[in-house]
Amino acid sequence: MERLVPARQRYDWGSLSSLPELLGVKPDGRPWAELWFGTHPAGPTRLADGRTLSALIENEPERYLGADVVQRFGRQLPFLLKLIAPARTLSLQVHPSLEQAAAGYAVEDAAGIPIDSPQRSFRDTNHKPEMVLALTEFEAVAGFRAPRRAAEVLVDLEAPVARRMRRTLRRNPTRFGIRGAFTELVSAGTRPSAEEIDELVQEMSWRLEQGAATSAHAYRNAIAMARDFPGDPGVAAALLLNPVTLRPGEALFIPAGAVHAYISGLGAEVMASSDNVLRAGLTSKHVDVPTMLSCVDYVAAPPVRPAPEYLSRATRAYYAPVDDFELLVTRVIAEDGALPVPGRGARLLLAVDGAVTASTSGGSLCLERGQGAFVGADEKGLSAAGAGTLVQVDVP
Repeated sequence: MERLVPARQRYDWGSLSSLPELLGVKPDGRPWAELWFGTHPAGPTRLADGRTLSALIENEPERYLGADVVQRFGRQLPFLLKLIAPARTLSLQVHPSLEQAAAGYAVEDAAGIPIDSPQRSFRDTNHKPEMVLALTEFEAVAGFRAPRRAAEVLVDLEAPVARRMRRTLRRNPTRFGIRGAFTELVSAGTRPSAEEIDELVQEMSWRLEQGAATSAHAYRNAIAMARDFPGDPGVAAALLLNPVTLRPGEALFIPAGAVHAYISGLGAEVMASSDNVLRAGLTSKHVDVPTMLSCVDYVAAPPVRPAPEYLSRATRAYYAPVDDFELLVTRVIAEDGALPVPGRGARLLLAVDGAVTASTSGGSLCLERGQGAFVGADEKGLSAAGAGTLVQVDVP
């Protein structure tokens, strides 16, 4: 078992205080957006002795990952675990499928765009399905509403951009109408002006004040986005998406192709090991609308909120419909002593509350809030003791 030192990402949407408070350290006045636990080269996790986790695994991949994982996914961890703390809207974005990622990566390589270039959209060849587990109340939008429901949200809004969206959806109340409305909002040449977005936001604010909002939740989300990114067409696009509020302990799964944006909160996020993000707005980062649109799934669907399945009194599992990862959460109290933790193979552990002592045949580590560890496939009999909550990621 190896104690991990995560890679810290300081994106401008990050909270100034959430992650420092979790770790029990003094804020430094700069945003702390994410802490990465994994082997992705864009944010390599280190061991206590300064080596990277990637180098450790690469040296003996079958020992640390197991022969089955090496055969299925290669010589590095197939998943990436993060602590994520958005204090402002985190991109109107989508993630590619495996096929789209491989094709996009090849195109950008052929164009000579460096991997670390801000203008790069595909930083690896992997897909990026992801699941976020809320540690505090967590606000997001995810997936398209049914076209008729989206039109209902817009029904009382008279701002020109709302009328255009409503007209498109009424003419074609199918996924093609959603595609038309969304594409018009974010594409060059048809996107509304900043003044039109401001007019829409002013009307939504007035309707909220008057208690006359057809969807107060959607209006509040859009207004929050407008505070972060005034005049951005993504504010209007958010009205086409499902609003999601997660309470602590609830999870949201984002498949490839699902348009989404995180707005606020603190969560533990697990995903396939990838950094492929295609953005259409609500960001200061690279925006590539044509590529983003080519990867979008326009089929209306409710947000995927996996219900926990209890494997024991102490451990609950959140299963996603992917082969790359599964997420388990174990809650221990001092009176229990050491409890067995289900799971298999190579694992990442992260304490998100209290202090938990994790033990295997390879040794023991005490993990306090925000601290993580790697357990190799060769280690047997994981157990947890203490008083706290332990998040675990492994391969199904």
